[in-house]
Amino acid sequence: MATIDEELGQIERDIRQLKIEYDQYFGGGRKRPPTEIEWRIDLLMKKYSERGGDLKSGQRFRFNNLSQTYAKYKDIFRKKLKQKEEGTVQRHFGAAAKAIEAERKRAAGTAASAEASAGSTAVATEPGAFRMTCSEPDKESEKVEKLYRALISAKQQAGEDIGKLTPANFAEFVRKKTKDLQQQKNCTEVEYIVEVVGGQAKLKALVKA
Repeated sequence: MATIDEELGQIERDIRQLKIEYDQYFGGGRKRPPTEIEWRIDLLMKKYSERGGDLKSGQRFRFNNLSQTYAKYKDIFRKKLKQKEEGTVQRHFGAAAKAIEAERKRAAGTAASAEASAGSTAVATEPGAFRMTCSEPDKESEKVEKLYRALISAKQQAGEDIGKLTPANFAEFVRKKTKDLQQQKNCTEVEYIVEVVGGQAKLKALVKA
């Protein structure tokens, strides 16, 4: 039986494949829309919408992101199908998908900026920089999620690949890094800084007394 993380990974892969096959369909490379993949995604989405309480914080964050992305794509699919049926297709689906990705990047940057300025535990001290202090990552999931979103936003701004970066493996990295620094430097808190330097996203960990 597949684990929750494995099924979330399957949803993510299926959404990417769905976009590719719809792109082919709207471009004339497929005779039929990829309804089988769409049906499979719908089943898993419904399953985890009803089992929200079973998800850990990082898993819930990942599922919510997938749900938002899928909802936006489905809206595009619906409109493009209608245009295709009416013979009024005017815009290539790939361009619409790029528009969604651009919108997601702008939204992610705005959200990270807003969170960075909302409180002493997560404040941006300069444009593009995000700061957060952490002492017990296992009990500070909201902080870790904010740091994750800030890093994703920075990587997107820098045009870097985020495919291998997931909420779960990032949370594990922060937990281990914080613990290691606390033991090595005999400190209580670790300050994490996310910024774009020289066109590259950087994540720094600084010791705090």
